[in-house]
Amino acid sequence: MPVAESYRPATTHADLGDDFFDPVAAARFPTQILRWRNQRWAARVGLDGLTDAEWVAHFGKFEPLPGSFETPMALRYHGHQFRSYNPDLGDGRGFLFAQLHDLRDGRLLDLGTKGSGRTPYHRGADGRLTLKGGVREVLATEMLEAQGVYTSKSFSLVETGEALERHDEPSPTRAAVLVRLSHSHIRIGTFQRFAFHKDTDAIARLVAHCCTHYISEARRDDAGAQVVAFFEAVVRRVARMGAQWMAAGFVHGVLNTDNTNITGESFDYGPWRWAPTYKPDFTAAYFDYGGLYALARQPEALLWNLARLGACLLPLAEEAPLQAALESFQDALQDEFRAKVLWRLGLASAGGERDGALVAALYQFLLDSQAPIDQVFFDWRGGAHSVDRAARSPIATTYAEDAFAPVRALLLEQPPSSAANLDHPYFAARSAPCSMLIEEVEAIWAPIAEADDWSRFHAKIADIALMAEAMGSSTLPP
Repeated sequence: MPVAESYRPATTHADLGDDFFDPVAAARFPTQILRWRNQRWAARVGLDGLTDAEWVAHFGKFEPLPGSFETPMALRYHGHQFRSYNPDLGDGRGFLFAQLHDLRDGRLLDLGTKGSGRTPYHRGADGRLTLKGGVREVLATEMLEAQGVYTSKSFSLVETGEALERHDEPSPTRAAVLVRLSHSHIRIGTFQRFAFHKDTDAIARLVAHCCTHYISEARRDDAGAQVVAFFEAVVRRVARMGAQWMAAGFVHGVLNTDNTNITGESFDYGPWRWAPTYKPDFTAAYFDYGGLYALARQPEALLWNLARLGACLLPLAEEAPLQAALESFQDALQDEFRAKVLWRLGLASAGGERDGALVAALYQFLLDSQAPIDQVFFDWRGGAHSVDRAARSPIATTYAEDAFAPVRALLLEQPPSSAANLDHPYFAARSAPCSMLIEEVEAIWAPIAEADDWSRFHAKIADIALMAEAMGSSTLPP
C-alpha cells in the first residue's frame, strides 16, 4: 500500500449535503511533469511514501486517494469582490479533491486544487493555471510559513503540457495544476451564499459543522451561544492572520470575502507581494487602483469581511454579542501584531506598554527612513545581542542616524528571547536575510521560462528552509 499505515482519510465535507458542492471531473492533461512535492507535509499526512509516479497519478491525473472522495467536488460560494457582491462565484478552476488528517495533531485537512479544469462556475475561463502562477504560489507559501504566518501549504505542482493565453504575461505560456493542503476551504462567501438564498437552516448546519470539525473551542450545547462563540473564534483567528501579514510585510492583494476562510488561514495567492520598505499604501494587485487592499489597509479589509459574516449569522443569534465580537478585532490584532514583531526580532515580552513603545518606534523609523524591512529585522535579531552584527550591516550607516536612536534605546532594553538562535549559520555567517521581493521572483522565473532551468527555484527553496530552521518557525503551532 503506497500510503502510510497511519494515514487517516476522510470524507467529512460530503456530510454537509448536495447544497454545498457540485460533483466534477478533472481535466485530462497532455502530460504530467512533477515540479514540486512537499515532502515535509506529505509526511504529516502519511503520503510521503508515494513514488513520483504514484504522486502524479493522484495529484496530476487525480485518481482518488484511498478512503477519500471518489469524485471531486467544486465548492459553492458567493462573495464580495472589491466590495461589490457577486452571486456568480464558486470553484471555477479547482475542486476539493480529498480530505485527511494531520497525523501530528489530528486536524482535518483539505487537499484542494487550482488549475484542474472547468467547473460549473468557470464563468467563461479555461479552468487552467499558468506554471508561473504555480511557482509563485509555492514560493509565497514556503516563505510565509518560514515567517511564522499560518498559511495553506503548496502540496504539489505538476506541469501539464498545455499552452495558455493570458493578457497579463507573455503568451502562450506553460500550464500547471497545483494542489494545496489547507485547514478548511469554508469561506465567508460560503455563508454569504446561504444568506443570499435566505436558507437559515443551511447556515446553522454550517456553523455546527465548523464547530465540530474546525473550531472545537466554540462548541456549546446552546445553539445561539455556539453561533456567538463561533464568530468570536473566527474574529480572533482572522485578526491573527492580518497581524502576521503585517509583521511579515506581506500584501495578499485580493482580500475578497471568498478569499477569507473561517480558520484564519492565509490562502489563495494571486498578485501577492512583499513590501521592500514600509509604505502603508503599497499594493500588490495592478488592478487595485484605489489601494483598497494596500499593505496598511489589510486589517480594515479583513474587519469589513468579518462584518459580512456577522450579518449572515444575525438570524441565529442576538446582535449585541455578535457586535461585541466584531469590536474585539482591533485589540486582538494589536496584541497579535506586537507578539509577532517581537518573535521576528527574537525578543521576549517586557510587558504591554514597553512592547507597544518598541513596536511603535520601530515602525515610525521604518516609515521615515524607508530602510529595507527584512534587513532591519535581520540585523537586530536578539536586540542587544546583535549590536556588533548591526554594525556590520550593509545599511549600518542608517543605524548611526539620530532617527534610529529611540529605536536603538528600546531594543537594548528589551530582553532577548531564548529562541533568538543567533549562533545559527543563517544569522552568524551572512550579512543579508532571505527575502521574496518581486524582482527576485522574476529572476527565479526567467531561467525556467527560457531554458527550463529550475536551479534558482531550488536554491531559493533551500534558503527559505534555512531561514525557517533559524527562526524556529517549523516548531510553531498551526
